[in-house]
Amino acid sequence: MALVSTTKGEMDESLLEKREGSVDNNNEHTTWVEYWLDGELVHRSAHVSLKTSPPLSAEAASFI
Repeated sequence: MALVSTTKGEMDESLLEKREGSVDNNNEHTTWVEYWLDGELVHRSAHVSLKTSPPLSAEAASFI
């Protein structure tokens, strides 16, 4: 019995519809998990891994 933290409080995972997805391209690898209850999104979690560092502008580089 796994509990999921949702917008409606802690709920048993077996009561929810679980949907997973991912994106993989040259810049990032992203995965996410969503839990739905009666057509309503009640939880989403995501993990993003950057494959390359984003370019820094001159202003941003001056803060380093």
